[in-house]
Amino acid sequence: MLEEVLGAVLAAGAAGLVYMGAAARVVKQYERGVVLRLGRLRGDVRTPGFTTVIPGVDRLRKVNMQIVTMPIPAQEGITRDNVTVRVDAVVYFRVVDAAAAVINVEDYRFAVSQMAQTSLRSIIGKSELDDLLSNREKLNEGLELMIDSPAIGWGVQIDRVEIKDVSLPESMKRSMARQAEADRERRARIINADAELQASKKLAEAAQQMADTPSALQLRLLQTVMAVAAEKNSTLVLPIPVELLRFLERAPYPPGQQPEPSAGPPPEPEPGRRPAPEPGLPVEPHPAPPLDPLPDIPPDPPLPPP
Repeated sequence: MLEEVLGAVLAAGAAGLVYMGAAARVVKQYERGVVLRLGRLRGDVRTPGFTTVIPGVDRLRKVNMQIVTMPIPAQEGITRDNVTVRVDAVVYFRVVDAAAAVINVEDYRFAVSQMAQTSLRSIIGKSELDDLLSNREKLNEGLELMIDSPAIGWGVQIDRVEIKDVSLPESMKRSMARQAEADRERRARIINADAELQASKKLAEAAQQMADTPSALQLRLLQTVMAVAAEKNSTLVLPIPVELLRFLERAPYPPGQQPEPSAGPPPEPEPGRRPAPEPGLPVEPHPAPPLDPLPDIPPDPPLPPP
C-alpha cells in the first residue's frame, strides 16, 4: 500500500515538473510577451521576467522592443527638374505597442520596409536635385512624417530617417564639375579685379602724396636701387623718371647755341629726272621725247640665173 502511494506521489511530481517545464516562459528585459488564449488576446502584455502559460491553450509571442536599424534599398527615380538619380536611405524605428504590432499587422518589419521604399520614391519625385544634395534635413523630416503616419496604427514609432547617398549619372557629374569650375573662375576674377581696384586707389594716393613732396619720389627711387643691388646682381638698372625727360624737352637752349636753319639753293635734280613739284601747284604732264627715224635699207641684189 505504501509503495502504491509513493509511486502515485512520484508520478504526480513528475507530471507537475513536466507541466511546469511546458508552462514556464522567460521574457527578456528588451522584450514584451503577448499571450493568445485559444486565438484571442489574453490580458495585458507580459512584462520581463518569469511567467507561465497554459500548455496547449495559450500561445506566447515575444516582441522585441529595441530600436531596429533597417536599410532602405536604393530607389531610382526622376526628380522634379528631370534628373535621374538613385537614392538609398536608412530608417530607425521601434515597437511601442507590442499587442498592436502582433494583432494589427502581419509582419511589421516588412510593412515598414515597403512603406519606406514607397515614401522614398515619392520624395524623389517631389524634390529637386539641389534639395537632394544640400537640403537633406528637410527631406529627412518629410520622409519620416510619411512613414510614421501609417506606422502609428501598427504600434511602431519612427525615430529617425536619413538619406545615405545620392548617385548621379556620369554626364550629370561632369556638368556639375564644369559648373563648379566656372563658378570658381568667376569668383577668382572678381577677387582679382577687386584687388586691382584697391591697388589702383592706393597707388593714386601714393602718387598724390609724392606730388606734394618731390623728395619722396627720389627716396623711393633710392629704395628701389637698394632692393635691386641687394641680390648681388652684376647689372644695375637705374630708372629715369618721365618727368625728368619732359623737363629736358621744355628747357630753352643756352645763348649762342641756337640751331641755325639750313640756307642755300635747293639741290639740282639729277639729269634726266624731273624735279619734284612744289606743294600746292598743279602737276603738268611731261611730254614724251620724239622717236628717231629708221635708216634707209638698200634692196637685196638680184639672184644669178641657173
